[in-house]
Amino acid sequence: MNDRTGDGASHKVSLRDRRYAIRYPFAADAEVLDLESGARSEGITSDISLGGCFICTSKPLAVRSRARVILTRKSETVEALAMVRIVKPRIGMGLEFLDIESASNSTLTRWLEQLRRGR
Repeated sequence: MNDRTGDGASHKVSLRDRRYAIRYPFAADAEVLDLESGARSEGITSDISLGGCFICTSKPLAVRSRARVILTRKSETVEALAMVRIVKPRIGMGLEFLDIESASNSTLTRWLEQLRRGR
């Protein structure tokens, strides 16, 4: 059953509509390794949430690539398994965190709490 209103035209759900966590502006160095091809990409995050981040890079990986990501800020790191969900050519890529290393979870939570309090 279709519960959408309107003219019945197909409606594409935007990435923003599918997010389940608030993203905050946040800069951290990012290293990304494609687990299948071995391709590497480096950049800087522009935002972060409990569910993922956007990395500004001139060399984004392909959409649906599974990758190991390491975010570093002020000598603290967060390591996670992620999937590339969106690519903006010459701008960067949006990653969804699939599994965050247990040691990194407290660091990510602390970063987000500091960002929440800063608003």
